[in-house]
Amino acid sequence: MVYFQRGSATDELSSNDLKSALFTALEKLGTRKKVLAIPPDFTRFHSKAGELTAFAWQYYKENLTDILPALGTHVAMTGEEINHMFPGVPHDLFRVHDWRNDVVTLGTVPGEYINEITEGRINYDWPAQVNKMLVEGGYDLILSIGQVVPHEVIGMANYNKNIFVGTGGAEGINKSHFIGAAYGMERIMGRASNPVRRVLNYASEHFASEMPIIYVQTVIGRNDKGKLVTRGIFIGDDEEVFEMAADLSIKVNFEMVEKPLKKVVVYLDPSEFRSTWLGNKSIYRTRMALADGAELIVLAPALKEFGEDSTIDKLIRKYGYCGTPKTLEYVEKNDDMKNNLGAAAHLIHGSSEGRFSVTYCPGHLTKEEIESVFFNYADLKEMMKLYDPEKLKDGFNTMPDGEEIFYISNPAVGLWAHEDRFKD
Repeated sequence: MVYFQRGSATDELSSNDLKSALFTALEKLGTRKKVLAIPPDFTRFHSKAGELTAFAWQYYKENLTDILPALGTHVAMTGEEINHMFPGVPHDLFRVHDWRNDVVTLGTVPGEYINEITEGRINYDWPAQVNKMLVEGGYDLILSIGQVVPHEVIGMANYNKNIFVGTGGAEGINKSHFIGAAYGMERIMGRASNPVRRVLNYASEHFASEMPIIYVQTVIGRNDKGKLVTRGIFIGDDEEVFEMAADLSIKVNFEMVEKPLKKVVVYLDPSEFRSTWLGNKSIYRTRMALADGAELIVLAPALKEFGEDSTIDKLIRKYGYCGTPKTLEYVEKNDDMKNNLGAAAHLIHGSSEGRFSVTYCPGHLTKEEIESVFFNYADLKEMMKLYDPEKLKDGFNTMPDGEEIFYISNPAVGLWAHEDRFKD
């Protein structure tokens, strides 16, 4: 059921609009005595989920007893990040999701079904795992809050991904990521319906239909001045509300370039991107727009690690972004990769497969570290002088020497493609 919907490619919704939308939907739900909010973490700061969580706290007051950021495999939020993203919300409401230990399995999606929808690429069972708070907490409302935007693993982010991945367990997260990688990232990105989403939808229908989950979903885009604005908000309890948001996201977050891009420069905001685990959105979101032989330059002032989880960081350092065939070989032969399919999927996603080059310009990692995982290295200070984010505009730029580049100030809010690589 849809409790509220508003949005278009030209709407610019204010904070008051979001508050009014949320309150309107919550009033339709009636009185709730114990509420859990599940917003994203700081890596989705621009989603407006922080504001919406603060509004939910204002609405329910002491009846909103817990806030569980959907960390997935990410590190816990700092106090400073909580202050910045969730203004005025008490810190003692926040809980930390432990994806390795604090989970329960609701049920299992059968391997026969997964084999069918992946065209024979995957045939293992998939466990529908969530943080045990969702099951044992006694909540009469679970508010899943977040942004629908093109995504490398599941086509379009949010909806039940926020539950089964954001609060999921190691096996569920790893296996879902590998399903997407094995099926083919470029067959998934920007598509609301795909095998990974169908697995999660199966879990929602069969194992979570009695859970009191309401989805609060935003769509964020850029206006003609390049400013991020809220284009829509959609609130409801089933797939229909996700599909509405996804349709709008495709209109405002997807950019079809007129020709394959030969040189792309991506800037990674230091407040969001400190690892290649997240920073490789610069690769995921641009790869379908890049020409064969193209150069991707990633300006990464805060880059200090490869994986935010220590185990995954070690695996990335050990194997590197070596391409699909080599990664699949490692999965077949090595237990550490076989037992960390999410890391294996990430290595596939982050490889150019030899089709284009990736040059990282890190703030803290060394040349040797960058090159050890099969990326090119360039000095950050030199490249920031050459490609100054303060002077570049999103899209095509002609440099003083006549060079043409395509600049992206935040890869997390869009998807770029050339029509030759985005065909059903």
